[in-house]
Parts: sequence; structure tokens; C-alpha cells
Amino acid sequence: MTSPLILPADAPGIARAAGLLADGDLVAFATETVYGLGADARNGRAVAAIFDAKGRPRFNPLIVHVPDIDAARTYVEWSDAADILARTFWPGPLTLVLPLLPDHGLSPLVTAGLSTLALRVPAKPSARALLKAFGGPVAAPSANPSGRISPTTATHVRQGLGDRIAAILDDGACPVGLESTIIAFSPAPVLMRAGGLPAEAIQTALGTALPRAPHPKSEETVTAPGQLNSHYAPRAPLRTQVTEPNANELLLGFGPMPCDLNLSETGDLQEAAANLFAHLHQLDKLHRPIAVAPIPDTGLGCAINDRLSRAAAPRAP
Repeated sequence: MTSPLILPADAPGIARAAGLLADGDLVAFATETVYGLGADARNGRAVAAIFDAKGRPRFNPLIVHVPDIDAARTYVEWSDAADILARTFWPGPLTLVLPLLPDHGLSPLVTAGLSTLALRVPAKPSARALLKAFGGPVAAPSANPSGRISPTTATHVRQGLGDRIAAILDDGACPVGLESTIIAFSPAPVLMRAGGLPAEAIQTALGTALPRAPHPKSEETVTAPGQLNSHYAPRAPLRTQVTEPNANELLLGFGPMPCDLNLSETGDLQEAAANLFAHLHQLDKLHRPIAVAPIPDTGLGCAINDRLSRAAAPRAP
């Protein structure tokens, strides 16, 4: 395969991207969270190519993207709580994990053999236009090598995956900059992964507390996407909650402070979330250890700290 096509996010570009998906090819596309690496979720060979391109372990399930609630309900057992969240926050950075219906027609690779499916309706207009043009479910994890920093621009995708994919639908930078929040139902709602939608907003919509799922005892027992211990990592070592960086470390700051790069000089968590992965990509190019200043653990700060703690986790040799 040659270098990926770079397609503009206009009608012809979207039509070309939809045609490539229909042919079983891999297409990266922008969402409001990060760039996703899309394949026809019904095509086992295409889904397998996602795992191969990313170097992603087969036990780690994928999120399936659909254009609307009606499409989502064709694959899973719906519930009242799921309906509340979907009608409140879709399209948007929220993934719902629900029991699969019989005869769903999806490749078993998508769910990693689990009896549940992770579903999302993305908010970015070009992503929804692609889904409608394709006319089917699109499995799409983040478009980066497994375990590395997530991509928020087409350049990040091209640098990370290169000729392993057919095309990139380029629609600029992703405005949210963090992967979706994941909620599972067992049967009550449980937070599986903090993300671009603050947990506080979900609790308000539900009118009840939102417990956090216990962390899997081993990587082979994950029950939803985004649960691996080491993930979102730069190549350089990374430390978090740093107030005094070492002499050789680059400091990623937050709020008014001297640093090498600042997530948000004004202490705005939304701005910090949007900048997180792009700033990590930029610092990682300098080939020095990275230290990150403390981030408040509220609202989007919970998701930022989740990503940073996984980026700093010990890595497999």
C-alpha cells in the first residue's frame, strides 16, 4: 500500500472515503474527540486490519460509530437509562456499552468475543456525513499505534500509521481532544472510562450517582475499550503531578507558570483537554523526559489525569 490519500472533508472527499470503507479499506477520520481509524464493522477482514495496523491486542474491543439513535438500537438491547443519556448527549463524546442483540451482523472481532457492544454517535459533522454516506456501522478506535499518543490532527495520523491505511479524511484539529466517556450498564450505569464528557454532567442527567467500574485485574479481562494500564504514551518517560521538574525534563504546565509548553495558561480545563495530545506529540519530538504539572481532578480534569496516569504507567518490554 502506498502513502495514504489525504481527502478533504467535503462532499467528494466524504464520498471517496465512504467508497473505500465499502471496499474493506481502512480510513482515518476526524471526530470531535480524536481521529478514528475506521473500517466496516461487519467485515471481519477489514476489522482485523485495524488490529494489525495499530498493533492492537485482539482482546481489546472497539467502539462502533453510527449516525443516530435509531441505528444504535438495531445492534443492542436498549434501556431507559441508555435512552436518557443518548437523547441528552448524542451526538457527542459519549460511548454506551450495552448487550448485543442476536443476529447483529457485526464481526465478532469488534467486541473481542464479549456479549456487549460499545456504541457512539459522533458530533463532528464530517464524521456523521461519512457514516450516512457509508450507510453502515464503522468500527473506529483512535488512529494511532496501540499504546501511543492519540491523534488530534491528520498529521498525527500520517506520522503514526503511514502506509498502513488507505486514506485520511482531513477535517482539521479535533476540538474536544480527549476520547469519549464510556458508560456501561450492568444493569445500572457505571463509568468505565472518563473522557470528553464530564461524569458530573452524566450524573445530573441520570439524577443519581455514577459509580466507577473497578479496574480489570489483567489486560486480558478488559470489558470495554480504553481500559489498558499503559496507554496514550509518548516514547519519552513521563511523570505527573510534578511541581519541581528535574533539570533534564521538559515541563508541560497548567495555569500561569514558567514551563516549556502550557496546556492552558488561564487554567481552563476545556482548553487543556483540547491541547493535551497535541502538546504531548510536540514535546515527544524533543526526545527528553516529560514532566506534567498538577491538574485539578474535577470535570474534564478527571479525564486528563486518567490519560496522563496511563501515559506514565510502566510499559511492557
